Amino acid sequence: MDTPNELNEVVLPQTVTGPLTRAAIFLVLCIRQDEDAYARVRTFCAGLSGLIRAVEFRDIEAGLTCVAGFGSDAWDKLFGAPRPAELHPFQEIRSGERHAVSTPGDILFHIRAKRMDLCFELAMQIMDSIGDVVTVADEVHGFRYFDDRDVMGFVDGTENPRGDAARDAAIVGVEDPAFAGGSYVIVQKYLHDLKAWNALPVEMQERIIGRRKLSDVELSDADKPAYAHNALTNIEENGRQLQILRDNMPFGRPGHGEFGTYFIGYSRTPRITEIMLQNMFVGRPPGNYDRLLDFSRPATGTLFFVPTATFLDNVPADTPDIAESADAPLTETSSPVPAKDTSLKIGSLKGEKDE
Repeated sequence: MDTPNELNEVVLPQTVTGPLTRAAIFLVLCIRQDEDAYARVRTFCAGLSGLIRAVEFRDIEAGLTCVAGFGSDAWDKLFGAPRPAELHPFQEIRSGERHAVSTPGDILFHIRAKRMDLCFELAMQIMDSIGDVVTVADEVHGFRYFDDRDVMGFVDGTENPRGDAARDAAIVGVEDPAFAGGSYVIVQKYLHDLKAWNALPVEMQERIIGRRKLSDVELSDADKPAYAHNALTNIEENGRQLQILRDNMPFGRPGHGEFGTYFIGYSRTPRITEIMLQNMFVGRPPGNYDRLLDFSRPATGTLFFVPTATFLDNVPADTPDIAESADAPLTETSSPVPAKDTSLKIGSLKGEKDE
């Protein structure tokens, strides 16, 4: 299909860099494997922006937004060629008892608002539209917890980029012109052993996270161990920090003993998040892994590409030419980073002007 850039249209991104909200629903769907189902989803995509506006209009000030992303296999069957340059299935990681699982998912809906009822209404409308041609792989209702803390008691997202820096980190630029304005997003649902975590002294919790629990002040280099979560997820290239945009949310069911954090990270290249996960699960160097994983395990893991709103508005209903898949098989211990050349080759993350 033609891309908006080829049609010389103004390209409008989806609301990837929207503000943090009090409520969110994360909905991951798998499409029924027949052409009628894919045709229905294509038609739905073309009308998604109108559906969002209809629900949003009930309370404009509540800031309802919805980001839709698509998995590697679903992309080919829905949209055909071309395909985003770095779209591939989530890369499973195994190291010792730590396992970053790869789970199914064709479509992600990331629904956000100040009010959960608006999120709920939009999710209900989405399922009313396509529920008979999809199955639900995962559904999580998240909430803001006190002063943006996770259920483990620490502030989450302190180092998130803001403003122009958020767009530079999350939005594809001239490195993939056909999909400029889009974004890659990785999601993982982490489940926590709160009893074991809360049994730790606060000082040990702070060493594992790399920040003070009450004040949220980062530990000094002298006090922060190499295995600290924020040490292993700090990625630098040529002396410059490479960032992603997180919109993590706590969730849980106290009556079922379920407590967790839904990790969602947007980036202009998935490789930054993949390096972070490699550092966490395997270690930097190998063996120096993120001790937070002794108390938290991922139950899901999926990679999606978020096309622009303009792209979705122009999705045709007819069957596309199937794109050539660039997916390469990986072993369970494969690293997402090339062994000899770890440069991300994305140039400045300040994003040159499109020409």
